[in-house]
Amino acid sequence: MNHGPVHIDLHRLLLMPGNVSAAEAFGKNIFSVTRQLRYSNDSGNALDMAIFINGLPLLTFELKNSLTKQTIADAISQYRATRDPKELLFQAGRCIAHLAVDDAAVAFCTELKGKASWFLPFNQGWNSGAGNPPHSNGLKTDYLWKQVLTRESLANLSRASHRWWWKKKPTPTVRNAGNASRSYRASNQLRTVRALLRRAREDGVGKCYLTQYSASSGKSNTIAWLVHPLVKLRRAADPLTAQFDSIIVITDRRALDTQIARTIKGEIWRLHRFSGHTAPAARCQTHGPSSTILVSACLMTARGETDR
Repeated sequence: MNHGPVHIDLHRLLLMPGNVSAAEAFGKNIFSVTRQLRYSNDSGNALDMAIFINGLPLLTFELKNSLTKQTIADAISQYRATRDPKELLFQAGRCIAHLAVDDAAVAFCTELKGKASWFLPFNQGWNSGAGNPPHSNGLKTDYLWKQVLTRESLANLSRASHRWWWKKKPTPTVRNAGNASRSYRASNQLRTVRALLRRAREDGVGKCYLTQYSASSGKSNTIAWLVHPLVKLRRAADPLTAQFDSIIVITDRRALDTQIARTIKGEIWRLHRFSGHTAPAARCQTHGPSSTILVSACLMTARGETDR
């Protein structure tokens, strides 16, 4: 955060392996959990739980369980009916997300809007469908605190959540939270990105992987969220050497050209520079065989020639 000539780091992010000083700085972050958080001076309402980093709110929770005959639906209703979006904690941009959790399912919402609050499932899926797989030694939702709510994972989610999508092009006078929406990773996107990064680091280059996605399941964002860490991925045997020289995204669908290009460029805004050659599918089909244009585009990228 910058205030005049003063710069303050409110928290340190976890960087790639090999950066000792960054790892030490990350270790100084204070992650804390608060139960029954009273968030208002005007009401006696309290959240079941909230997670903070250095005092900054990351996630809020409403927790339900079958022993009290309450489910995730009750938690969602509680958020919609009794959690006033005007309260400071619930205003847009204050938290990464608000989670409704029971012993069988998880749902999240990135911006509370009263009855219009939109909750999406944050489950692992089961038998090619919704929900979570049976768990013989625990709760179906224990993946949440074992895999998602670890220190490293929270830092990764915090970094990703800094990305905002502007509904209208912001101007110096119109740049407010009401004009933006936050990007957040669904469970399938999070698992896909992490699995591919793990395999890419362990297996090295020259391998092929297949990820199947249904319509409107977040393919473009998953691609964009994968590109940025792939650029910064380091070899397992040598943390100072990049795993890949270049990251090339290829699509043969006209509808995805602009969308994916915009999403990727938005996601890697933190990089010092971005160079790339874009050959839209529409131009490929109009001016010649797609394979010919694709080869030309790859050669231009290899030579360092850019076309933005």
